[in-house]
Amino acid sequence: MKLTIKEITVFSLLGSVMYLSKMIMELLPNVHLLGTFVVALTVVYRKKALFPIYVFVFITGLFSGFATWWLPYLYLWTVLWAVVMLLPRNIPAKVRPLVYMIVCALHGYAYGTLYAPAQALIFGLNYKQMLAWIVAGLPWDFVHGTSNFFCGILIQPLINTLLLAEKASSNR
Repeated sequence: MKLTIKEITVFSLLGSVMYLSKMIMELLPNVHLLGTFVVALTVVYRKKALFPIYVFVFITGLFSGFATWWLPYLYLWTVLWAVVMLLPRNIPAKVRPLVYMIVCALHGYAYGTLYAPAQALIFGLNYKQMLAWIVAGLPWDFVHGTSNFFCGILIQPLINTLLLAEKASSNR
């Protein structure tokens, strides 16, 4: 998977925009546009979407610290990327935005559960303790999933914008 100079530039910029959007929205706990970006980037760039996703992950670690909380970031966003990769590419246009919003929401609802195995390994939690950790975080996962659903309204417009930008740059 060879990258062009243009792709390196675009993917670096997109990963940085992801980080900036997260920083701007940190006033609202568990409300952000990261799922929106991951879904849109995956639809448009497919396998190459991993580059801006991991630029975001690296920048997050760089500015917030490569601590134990950061380790699950190495796989959390890849789970959403993989689910979107498994979606059929020919989803009818009328239901496509809703499908993307639902997938984004489900990732938010499952976030604490996806995060839990890393927490269990890092902090030596047994199965019961891990389940207790998941249950304690359910209210935050509810906020996360619900906000992901509503932020997901922006997925299709973002996809359209990225495709338009790709088309315009290829016509040069």
